This record gives sequence, C-alpha cells and structure tokens, in this order.
Amino acid sequence: MSRRSARTNAFYLLFQMDFNREDEYEQVKQIFFAEKEEPVTEEDKQFILQEVEGTKENMAEIDQLIGKCAKSWDTDRMSKVDLAILRLAVYEIKYSEATPVGVAINEAVELAKKFSSDEAPSFINGILGKIAKDEMD
Repeated sequence: MSRRSARTNAFYLLFQMDFNREDEYEQVKQIFFAEKEEPVTEEDKQFILQEVEGTKENMAEIDQLIGKCAKSWDTDRMSKVDLAILRLAVYEIKYSEATPVGVAINEAVELAKKFSSDEAPSFINGILGKIAKDEMD
C-alpha cells in the first residue's frame, strides 16, 4: 500500500471515530482493519495507527490551531470530512517528523478534492498554509 493510500485509510478511521464514543475506539479499529478489501501490511497498519492515535492524543491543541486559523469558523461548524482532513494534516505538520510539511498540505488538499465540496481544497489549503507558516516562525 502506498503512503497516500495508508494516509487515506488514516483519514477514514479518523472520520469514523467522530461518530463513535471514545470507549468504542478499540472496536472501531478492529472492525476497520477486519473489513479492509486490500491487505494491510504490519508496516502500513503501524503508520495508520500512528497517524490516528497521534491525532487523537493531540486533538485539543490541533482543534485550537484550526479554530485560530479558520477565521469565523468554529470547528463545530465545519463538515466532519473537512475536519478529519485538517486534523490529520495538522498532526503531520506539527508532530510528525516523517512527513514533510509540503507533503502533508498536498495530501490534505488531494483528500479534500476527492471527498469534500468544491470549496474545500482552497479552504483547507488556506488554513494549513497559515498553520505551517506559524510553525516555521
């Protein structure tokens, strides 16, 4: 599985978590991997879980950053798809040393093109650009 595909799977799992209680995470995770059509190697599974669990662990700070950079947009008002994409990308920008900032932003924009509205790619690119700039300053 390519990194893009693994990242897409991390997005799927993050998105699913938004509809489940925290105490259901282990069940959601097991079902998620059991229902995969394409085989998931142990390396891919570890990457997916690192992305998802890293995002979960830092969710409060990630949501705060998103809210700060999304003027007039509270995270509660954002679509769950856009929010899952943003959370994953912010995790990669701020906490993951394995993913270059440009790659994180590009992958998020590609996910938005595939799974969200026509306006989402530019919205997501703008927010992530602000976050990345703030991280570099």
